[in-house]
Amino acid sequence: MKREELVDYLDGLLVPGKFRDYCPNGLQVEGRAEIVRLVAGVTASQALLDVAVARNADAILVHHGYFWKGEDGRVTGIRRKRLSSLLANDINLLAYHLPLDAHPELGNNAQLAQRLGWVEEGRFGEQDIAWLGSLVGPGTLAELAADVARVLGRAPLVIGEGSKLIRRIAWCSGGAQSYFEQAIALGIDAYLSGEISEQTVHLARESGVAYLAAGHHATERFGVQALAEHVAQQFGIACEFVDLDNPV
Repeated sequence: MKREELVDYLDGLLVPGKFRDYCPNGLQVEGRAEIVRLVAGVTASQALLDVAVARNADAILVHHGYFWKGEDGRVTGIRRKRLSSLLANDINLLAYHLPLDAHPELGNNAQLAQRLGWVEEGRFGEQDIAWLGSLVGPGTLAELAADVARVLGRAPLVIGEGSKLIRRIAWCSGGAQSYFEQAIALGIDAYLSGEISEQTVHLARESGVAYLAAGHHATERFGVQALAEHVAQQFGIACEFVDLDNPV
């Protein structure tokens, strides 16, 4: 398929113009015009670029791309090597950040809910990125943590008593610990995100609302994976999701 066809389709599906983001969404680095093979991953690290080169990929699709607001814009060192890998091999780089968090079916938060069996009941937070809902059936915090560990393949850091009964839950993938106070005000029993900050521990202990920090990378694998599968089904091109381990 043509590069422009893929970019236009993804822009129409994820509607990046709706979001005030910290980076450009869509085509970030232009490569060859024809796309037959696509490699997807969470972050456009050098390791993912190397896999894409080895697979002879025409495009890379990620959640975390380049050109973040506030970062050093000089093309030196690591940035130069990454861009050189893309340009020398004529590989397109497409990245969707907040639009992929928020998508109602393919997004990171939607996929977390789908895989963990949570029922969405609303949205909150900046640009309605965070989700609010309930468990299909109430259970203890220990049982919830075990379920999260099973689905994500890693044990979450849990703040709260394991015997606490959990009915209502809020969640937001990645570095969304800043939404915890808003979630508490909504009357939830537990909040899940990728990361946790020092002050978040005290908020959890003093509010009585449990906090599960399940990993930035781990909570943001499913969105780009689902998006790549969707593209493969929609256009019949080869799309491979590459999961590169990240302990954060």
